[in-house]
Amino acid sequence: MSIITPSDDDETRQFYRQLRQCEDHFLRMTYEYLQDDLLPIVENISLLPLLDELRSRNLPDTEKYRSLENDRRRLAWTLLRDISLGGREAVIGLWVSLYVLRRRHGSPGLDAVLEELRHRGDTLVEQILLDKDGHQLSPQLKEFQISHKKHLHERTEKLLENKPPRCDQREESFPFSTRYVNLLIVSTDHFRERSENELIETGVKHEEYLKRKHNELLRISPNKLFRWCHRSKQVPRMVMVCGVPGVGKTTLMQKVVNDWVKGDLYQRFSFVFFFKFRELNRLDKVSLDALILHQYPYLEEQLSNILQEPEKLLFIFDGLDESLHNMDFSSRHLCSNPQQPEACGQIVVSLVRKSLLDGCSVIMTSRPTRLASIDCTVFQRIVEIIGFLPEERKMYFQNFFPDPELAETAFNYVKQNDTLYTFCYLPSYCWIICTVLSRSFQPTSSGQPVSLLPKTVTQLFAIFVANILSNHSLHQSDAQKILQSIGWMAEHGVMNHRIIFDERDLDCFHVDNESKLLSSFLMESEEPVSYSFLHLTVQEFFSALVHYVDYSPEKLQKSLKDAKSYPDGRGEMFLRFLCGLSDGSTRSILTGYLDRHTAKASRDVITWLKNSSLEEERSKMRRLLSTFFYLYESRNKALVLESLQSYRSLDFSYVRMSALDCTVLAFILDTCTNIEKLNLCGCSLDTEGLERLTPGSHNLQDLSLGSNRLPDSSCTQLASGIRNNPHLKKLDLSYNRLSGPHFSDLMEALSSPACRIETLHLGSNRLPDSSCTLLASGIRNNPHLKILDLSGNQLSGPHFSDLMKALSSPACRIETLHLGDNDLPDTSCTELASGIRNNPHLKILHLSGNRLSGPHFSDLMEALSSPTCRIKELDLGYNRLPDSSCKQLASGIRNNLSLKRLVLSGSCLSGPHFSDLMEALSSPECRIEDLE
Repeated sequence: MSIITPSDDDETRQFYRQLRQCEDHFLRMTYEYLQDDLLPIVENISLLPLLDELRSRNLPDTEKYRSLENDRRRLAWTLLRDISLGGREAVIGLWVSLYVLRRRHGSPGLDAVLEELRHRGDTLVEQILLDKDGHQLSPQLKEFQISHKKHLHERTEKLLENKPPRCDQREESFPFSTRYVNLLIVSTDHFRERSENELIETGVKHEEYLKRKHNELLRISPNKLFRWCHRSKQVPRMVMVCGVPGVGKTTLMQKVVNDWVKGDLYQRFSFVFFFKFRELNRLDKVSLDALILHQYPYLEEQLSNILQEPEKLLFIFDGLDESLHNMDFSSRHLCSNPQQPEACGQIVVSLVRKSLLDGCSVIMTSRPTRLASIDCTVFQRIVEIIGFLPEERKMYFQNFFPDPELAETAFNYVKQNDTLYTFCYLPSYCWIICTVLSRSFQPTSSGQPVSLLPKTVTQLFAIFVANILSNHSLHQSDAQKILQSIGWMAEHGVMNHRIIFDERDLDCFHVDNESKLLSSFLMESEEPVSYSFLHLTVQEFFSALVHYVDYSPEKLQKSLKDAKSYPDGRGEMFLRFLCGLSDGSTRSILTGYLDRHTAKASRDVITWLKNSSLEEERSKMRRLLSTFFYLYESRNKALVLESLQSYRSLDFSYVRMSALDCTVLAFILDTCTNIEKLNLCGCSLDTEGLERLTPGSHNLQDLSLGSNRLPDSSCTQLASGIRNNPHLKKLDLSYNRLSGPHFSDLMEALSSPACRIETLHLGSNRLPDSSCTLLASGIRNNPHLKILDLSGNQLSGPHFSDLMKALSSPACRIETLHLGDNDLPDTSCTELASGIRNNPHLKILHLSGNRLSGPHFSDLMEALSSPTCRIKELDLGYNRLPDSSCKQLASGIRNNLSLKRLVLSGSCLSGPHFSDLMEALSSPECRIEDLE
């Protein structure tokens, strides 16, 4: 059998011919090179179409992969390994199969791989070999390259971490192999001013990425930052890597350099120069030569020769957001002479704009917010580090704790705490959490934890700071002075968007830079000295804590007002921490270090929360959600009840809801039993968010979850919510994707004695006719169900009769039934007629958008004429009813004394029989008041 099939189009055949012409070594090397990219593609592509394609192209034994369907990662790995072992024909067969599937089951990742394979040809192999073996260098340059790599190896071989608060040591280092965990890096081309705190915004975005299958993302491996870019149709030379503070930008750059030194990465570059913008801040006017020699003075003898071949050079600039230089990437003032002194920022811009060393490559890193204010078009590739996927989070814990059992215990604790687990996408957060838990889980003689386990983010940072303070021998008053001075400096930074501080700032806020305690909270850079907090969120915590350490009513009121007023969200975490510290049990963690008026500070914050006009927030639901976060962190249930006592409903429709938002909302609902109605339509909910929401929804009477694309697997969670909520009367699940094996769980819950649902919307859920059997069971066993919406599904088929039999059962109390747009043929009129005759409760029946025209339409009209029929509203719109059906319609109208509304729009009723319909409508027996 040929790899090409008769159904293949000309484009596929051309792609196949291109592969056939390739040498064996080309196919082997490109397959190995792209295998890492293929893994997530195969893992997430639709399995059956893939296996069918492979089988049609003479790849045997595809059936064995079906047994691995529930472990898609293992399936993908096994399949790709087998293809590799299968040799030339197997590799070509896989490529052609993926090429065909790209139209129906494609993804940005698959498009990028196939385009690279098609357009780069033999140059791809040349690049692979160049990245492996590097350029031939003269003996002199080779000697300098060896010295350069040795220097960079010493700078990058260890991964530095701040020392956990068990001793006074500031840092400890680990080999990359034992500590580094892979990060999720995705291609992006969209930046804007963020309307929320950067950490929170990216946390939400990260959860969105996790909701979407990986094949919807263009993932970029660190070794392929300079691969072919299918958006710009070129191999990029200027690459921007962005990400929020603490997500791992600097660590990733350190690993890139370290892997280059070891020969594992980018050997196409003979020399790599690594700079940190923070260290470049001290430079004013400087030439490119001087810039390089300032950091790498040993290159002076050969520098001019090194710079003669720019295409062999890579410059890495880390931390654009920390640069104090003017960086105008649209500037017309550019330099071209490496020996000409210019402003440091202008040198960097000229490298990126290619007027200086045209042909060189540049990687730059930055926080996303900085990119919103610069011209990003100069970068041919922009990627964002999103952080850790769930499996990498667990791996981080395993790497951090030397004891596997302790690692498992700590990870399980965090996973059960929705708030902490959500922020574990961030490596620096993982470090803080692990640092706290490494102390909390140290067993005592009784086997109990020695200290409090955090439940909120505020408690996490309170314990983190308390642990550090308790491990220093400072007098409490001295420690309090440090907290006071760095706290006011932190608040000044938060309110003014500053994360870098210098000696003048320390003097201004009376920070004692000789204190050993200072190094536990601040990181110090090289000359000229600058400081930053361990993480932006640490800075935000101290900015809130200072109001409890050094209480001033005036300062507190001003800060509350300012923080709420910033539209960019810079004060969001500050306010959450401020409210979190209003809780006495949380503050008690730091007893001894707080102001004697700390209770007054707490009362001021609670008063502010009470006075925050929630009524004004009703129209600004994202702001209302922020207020819910403040209440959640405060742990003050009495305050929650007082603030929301007038609320009966919450409408968050089309407000993006992360899983963490659902945790907070569940807390609010669990506390406020007066809230009866919740609308979460179009909120991008996923199964995890639904799981977090369920415990708080046990008092709701009306719950709308439509237009969330919830998968079939969420039926299990929905079923649990139905069983545990005897108050729920209305449930909207329309426009989701609930068809599948778990739909039976939902119908079993509908049948349970505890279920009191009266209205159920299941429209547009792709339900097949086989689900009618399950629906029938739910209808028979639920005496409360009165309104059922099944429109926009695919219920046409042999099982439709089961649904109509259930409608006819004595137990059925359905009054309104929507069956529009189900592709029902006229033969289904017989089953519909039976349901109408035998259900005296049915008053509204919607059948629009089906195919009911035909000989069996008369059965439906005869049922409408029966004495038992109580239908008041009948929608038959858009059923292609011909003129001949007017006779049957006339008969049904004359003999039905309950029908008041009839919809016949979208039909073709003009003809000789139309007069019959008009006569029936004019007859004394007709009760129709509304005709469309």
